[in-house]
Amino acid sequence: QVQLVESGGGLVQAGGSLRLSCAASGGTFRAFVTGWFRQAPGKEREFVAVIKRSGDSTYYADSVEGRFTISRDNAKNTVFLQMNSLQPEDTAVYYCAATYRMSDGSYPDDYDYWGQGTQVTVSS
Repeated sequence: QVQLVESGGGLVQAGGSLRLSCAASGGTFRAFVTGWFRQAPGKEREFVAVIKRSGDSTYYADSVEGRFTISRDNAKNTVFLQMNSLQPEDTAVYYCAATYRMSDGSYPDDYDYWGQGTQVTVSS
């Protein structure tokens, strides 16, 4: 049974930074495509970033390109999301996701496993 556990969320002022972590267990982490999504109140879950198995291929939503960086440590079964220059519109619950499938990784349906989410709140 694959489990994903996010951590690192919190309250930060606009312009600040946070680093989210997602620890995986119960699967073969190096075989996962892993991604981050977020969901704000009243809105649909939206793609943030994806990183492929080897870690050398990443892709970002336009809204976070240049501010967020996704990375992974296959030895520690963990994927990270470094978030800089945070803005109030980044406020959301952030979810980690993973799949063994060869997928684009930009859509929620691309993923089979999800974490419980971690709240990120950015104050103005």
